Amino acid sequence: MILSLPRAEARVNWRQVGLFVALTFGLSWILDAAIVLTVGYGSQASGLLLQLQMLLPAFSAILLGTLFFSSSPIHRKVKLGRPRIFFGYFLAYALIYMALGVASIAMPQQIVTFSLAGLALTFLGLVLLVVLRVVSGRESFRKAGLSGGKFRYWALFGAGFLLFYLLQTLLNYLFGLGQPVDVSPLARQAQMPESVFLTVAGVQTILVGPFLGLVIAFGEEYGWRGYLQGELIKLGRVRGVLLVGTIWGLWHAPIIVMGHNYPGYPVAGVFLMVGYCITMGYVLGYAMLKSGSVWLAAFLHALNNQALAYLSLVIYTPSNPVFCFGAGLFGILSLALVALLVLRDPIWRGSDAEPQSAG
Repeated sequence: MILSLPRAEARVNWRQVGLFVALTFGLSWILDAAIVLTVGYGSQASGLLLQLQMLLPAFSAILLGTLFFSSSPIHRKVKLGRPRIFFGYFLAYALIYMALGVASIAMPQQIVTFSLAGLALTFLGLVLLVVLRVVSGRESFRKAGLSGGKFRYWALFGAGFLLFYLLQTLLNYLFGLGQPVDVSPLARQAQMPESVFLTVAGVQTILVGPFLGLVIAFGEEYGWRGYLQGELIKLGRVRGVLLVGTIWGLWHAPIIVMGHNYPGYPVAGVFLMVGYCITMGYVLGYAMLKSGSVWLAAFLHALNNQALAYLSLVIYTPSNPVFCFGAGLFGILSLALVALLVLRDPIWRGSDAEPQSAG
């Protein structure tokens, strides 16, 4: 979120950026240490705790913006109207999720109950968002930095993400970088014919999952794209998004070392994740600049996660997490080509004093 300031005033507030990064990294890395020291990575409870981690960037941005950053457009002294209700809900949602995380460590045998409670809170947040948006109107949400953007951007960027990952899976297949998944056990478990199972899973990936995951993904995107990108692009849009992607990638470092995304490659995996976040950051940052919508960025983030999981776990599994297309080295190079393509848009040459939200 960028206020329309004169160019001379469009300077990065490094103190606020430092506080945001310190709080986000501090909370997240303490959580990661708790996973290692208690339930361990790969346990059922760790799945809930990693979802909690996704909420922490937005939690930090909203908490600091509301209570401490007097220049923030969501500061408590600013009249936001009904969108303030959603921000309040999200803070409470994150705190309850923290309590569920602590409970899952103390009582891992009740993880199913805790996970269902988290899912219910997530769905309630989505319903609240829709209701508030309908009641408040577009302008109220735009002023709060919660613009939905135009449908054509959702359609174009969503289709682009799906085509990209379908191509990545095809390239893995053509180069023999993995093996097809035998879905018959999964279909039998779901009591469905294989063709029906694949169709249902695909629909869930494309339509249901990204919207159900919208509030969870907002937890990252409001922090990284909504606040941090909005602040750092005052350095210049290309440089600012590069710095956001680097910070975003390093934030993942502890879970990568645990074995997330690149199991067996703790050091190389960190470098790959930083590269992935930088290149993906340009794509998500571009979507944010074009649409002015943090919700589009959240949708694409959720769609990205869903598509990667579906294609790698249900269609074709890469043999090596590093040397493959998708999230591997070859996928990052492919994504870099996409980033270079979107960087040709004149929007990257816009003034650092201009608002990134288009309404």
